Amino acid sequence: MRRDVTDSSDTLQTLDFERTLYAKGYGAICGVDECGRGPLAGPVVAAAVILPAEATIEGLDDSKRLTPLRRERVFEQIAGLGLVCSIGIMDHECVDRWNIHRASLMAMRKAIMDLKQNPDFVIVDGKYCIPNISHQQIAIVGGDRHCRCVSAASIIAKVSRDRMMDRYEALFPSYSFATHKGYPTPAHLRELREHGPCEIHRRTYKPVAELVNVHTLL
Repeated sequence: MRRDVTDSSDTLQTLDFERTLYAKGYGAICGVDECGRGPLAGPVVAAAVILPAEATIEGLDDSKRLTPLRRERVFEQIAGLGLVCSIGIMDHECVDRWNIHRASLMAMRKAIMDLKQNPDFVIVDGKYCIPNISHQQIAIVGGDRHCRCVSAASIIAKVSRDRMMDRYEALFPSYSFATHKGYPTPAHLRELREHGPCEIHRRTYKPVAELVNVHTLL
C-alpha cells in the first residue's frame, strides 16, 4: 500500500496518520528515512525506528529543521529510551553500482530487516515504498515532518551518517568531510579540483566523474 502526500488536505490527514493506525490496533509502528542522497562522497544511510505512542522525545522534528547540536541531543534521547531501531548502510560503491535511488531503497530495506522486533506497519518518508518486504507499509512525502516515528528515523540516519563522515576526515585529511559531510559545497568542490577524488567519492556523480581521469586516487 502506498500514499503520497501532495496537497494540504492530504497533509492534514497525515498529521493524524499514526494516531489512526494505533486506533486500528497496530502496535509497533515503524518510521523509515534515509540520509545521503545528495553528497558526492560517502554512504547513504537509512534508519528504522519503532516509536511507541507513549514515548516522549523533547524537540523531535524533521532532522533538516534542527541544528547539529539539537539533532545530537534528540539522538541521545532516542538512544536513551532503548527503542527498537536499526540502520542500513550502502557505501559509495553500492551507490555507483545501483544508482542512488536503488541504493537508498536497499539501505531502508536493510534497516527494516535488521530490526529486533517485527513492525506491524511501516511508514516510509518519500514517494516510494520499500521493495521486497512483507510488512504493510505506506510512503508519505514529507513524512519526516508529520510522523513522529519518521522524524525519529530521520534524526538517527542523519546523526549516524554525520558521525561516519567525521571519521572519514581522519582517513582523508585533504577533505573537510567533518564540515561539509560530502555535500557539493564550494569548499568541497575546491578540494576535489585540487586533490582529485579520494576512495569514498561517488564516481557516477558528475563533479567527480569529470575528474576521475584527471587525478589518481589519494
